[in-house]
Amino acid sequence: MTNATQGMIIVAEQISKHFPLPDGKGTFTVLKDVNVHVRDSEVLALLGRSGSGKSTLLRIMAGLIPPSSGQVISSGKPLNGPNADVAMVFQSFALLPWLTVQENVELGLEAQRVGREERRVRALKAIDMVGLDGFENAYPKELSGGMRQRVGFARALVVQPQVLFMDEPFSALDVLTAENLRGEIGDLWEAGMFPARSILIVTHNIEEAVLLADRVIILGANPGHVRGELQIDLPRPRDRTAARFQALVDYIYTVMTNPEAKVTAVPEPTATHPPPFPPLPHARSGGISGLLEILLERGGQDDLPLLAQRLRLEIDDLLPIVDAAVLLGFASVVEGDVIVSDMGRAFAQADILTSKELFRQQVLAHVPLIVTIVQTLREKQKGGMRADFFLDILDEHYPYDEAQRQFATAVDWGRYAELFEYDAVEERLYLPEPVIHNQDQGT
Repeated sequence: MTNATQGMIIVAEQISKHFPLPDGKGTFTVLKDVNVHVRDSEVLALLGRSGSGKSTLLRIMAGLIPPSSGQVISSGKPLNGPNADVAMVFQSFALLPWLTVQENVELGLEAQRVGREERRVRALKAIDMVGLDGFENAYPKELSGGMRQRVGFARALVVQPQVLFMDEPFSALDVLTAENLRGEIGDLWEAGMFPARSILIVTHNIEEAVLLADRVIILGANPGHVRGELQIDLPRPRDRTAARFQALVDYIYTVMTNPEAKVTAVPEPTATHPPPFPPLPHARSGGISGLLEILLERGGQDDLPLLAQRLRLEIDDLLPIVDAAVLLGFASVVEGDVIVSDMGRAFAQADILTSKELFRQQVLAHVPLIVTIVQTLREKQKGGMRADFFLDILDEHYPYDEAQRQFATAVDWGRYAELFEYDAVEERLYLPEPVIHNQDQGT
């Protein structure tokens, strides 16, 4: 191993990858001249938009597919075939449905010809580590999505790899489950209990990269190439509310949405900034209005569990509507009671035109995503904008399904507020035509 590669477990040098086009005429270049290295005792994140070849690069470094040119060096030796230093967690759970949890976890050890008793002991330890103790004999169909992904982690960690590769491992999970599992992985790493020397994670989630990684490599697209890298100079455990954390997220967001921008040092923050697009509760405008009217009939406040019972709603179905009312300044929650604000009272009791005006006022004051949509449409008045433009922005902050839901909620609120119109067939957003209200004319 040369001085240049000392302290590095895996080195990818000048990696390019071409795939033949379907018609057999030429090739499509996915990666071009990519240089990436994984250091000992670090968490490295590959961050890039769709088309940047993140997953392809990960598979080349894992030895699952060969590069068209360039080479991968692992533990000082050129890679020719599957990388024995690596274990991988995929986006999908990739479990064998006819095997139990324990049997799925033992698969890698069995391939390594580890003895039966040692396999059992190590598998049970890995299962316990990921919080699945008691589910050893369950089958995948009996498990939730989050539990199945935990099995995937246990299966990878039980072989004690030099480097754990994670290919968007939380993207198939709901937001809360993903956050919980992400936090547990971070806790294991910070406690020095992680059974791998390093981690390489592929993601398109900027907050996830800043939360977990020591170093972030930003990839450009078409073809995939390294735009630059950033050192995440934050103490662990990471504090999402810290000014430096927000500065890093904001800077990477700016770089990711501007393909021509250079990746340089992140300036020190002068103030704490909120996330660019805080998540919207998934509640329709009609549901918010209906909730406020019901509360006003009961004197302007009610106990949340009792309200859910009276409405015959699960509390999890009621909470998004309450959260939306709170976000828009129409209500507050105090010690389990939801209380209508003066603004909420005015909104619920107003005529339709006034209620729309109040809703519009509160949306523009409290929902940055809708403000961004309106500002963009004002700059591009002719022809509007395709929905994909805004979905690509949301895709940098949320998994695919959640980005779709965030966009749908924003569209519902924006339409009700008459801030923009949406053509679902063309999948385009437009500014509304000016409305001229008839006025009484004297005779």
